[in-house]
Amino acid sequence: MRRRPTGLRRSAAAVLVMPLLLTGCSLFGDDVGDLQVAVKGDVGQRPDVSFPKDKPGDELAVKTLEKGKGAAARKGDLVVADYVGYRWSDGGYKLLANTYMAGQPGAFPVGQLVKGLDKALEGSRAGGRVAAKIPPKDGYGTKGDAQHQVGAGDSLVYVLDVRAVYPSTAGAQGREQPLNDPKLPKVQGAAGKAPTVTVPRVAAPKKLAMKVLVEGTGPEVRKGQLLALQYVGLFWRDGKVFDSSWSGGRPYATTIGTGQVVKGWDDGLLGRKVGSRVLLVVPPALGYGAKGLPQAGIKGDDTLVFVVDVLGAH
Repeated sequence: MRRRPTGLRRSAAAVLVMPLLLTGCSLFGDDVGDLQVAVKGDVGQRPDVSFPKDKPGDELAVKTLEKGKGAAARKGDLVVADYVGYRWSDGGYKLLANTYMAGQPGAFPVGQLVKGLDKALEGSRAGGRVAAKIPPKDGYGTKGDAQHQVGAGDSLVYVLDVRAVYPSTAGAQGREQPLNDPKLPKVQGAAGKAPTVTVPRVAAPKKLAMKVLVEGTGPEVRKGQLLALQYVGLFWRDGKVFDSSWSGGRPYATTIGTGQVVKGWDDGLLGRKVGSRVLLVVPPALGYGAKGLPQAGIKGDDTLVFVVDVLGAH
């Protein structure tokens, strides 16, 4: 299972759009093997994927259909991509996922995917298209994964159109906004690195406090978008960090404004501009409520402090 930031999810059962994840290694996107399937169509539009009558081969195949531009994705990066995903076996094939129809891309943390998908995405670039045929040994093995409708011994086929690649060093980009309120935390640190947050020794705010620390120049965040983020979360009571994407080694992605994160995030991040760094002070009622989140050490009366860099919105 992929790592889920404990400070953000309402429950441990919440998941992102992208359904097929495990662990992986690298091949830096080199074309390998016989893809077998034929792929037609323009990047950004749902691809037309044709399967042969033959059964899937036993070897991994990766093919770059469009190279794209910009930095190549590496382990620790977050790739945002539109995609179709199929299972394929001797008995035929079936479409499992189609983000073109849903209108929202998937989020792929490179280095935490099934091995074959990691190999396909490492080396991919924004604007590119990559296809992969993933045999069981590079996917879910002989047991499959019933949760994702993958049977024992099923191969997987992906075609992915990469929208963006967010490296582990990504951070806010914009104009700094001074914050001199002694009743709010002090935030210091350069873009691309985890900030240092100092919580004042005063009573926590009773209502949500939101301050833009860096004003980005991108579009405003809208309800239902998939956000790529960096963040750190701390307790108001002692200033200790309980979760951080920086310490996790990769950016984080979530859908905003739909209840997938605590309400303080939904309320505080909507309308912010891409590229911004935002300070959020979240009271218990807009966080985890009276029950808290014991597995993260969050008590029912904890006010939480977050510093969030909005890297992208899709």
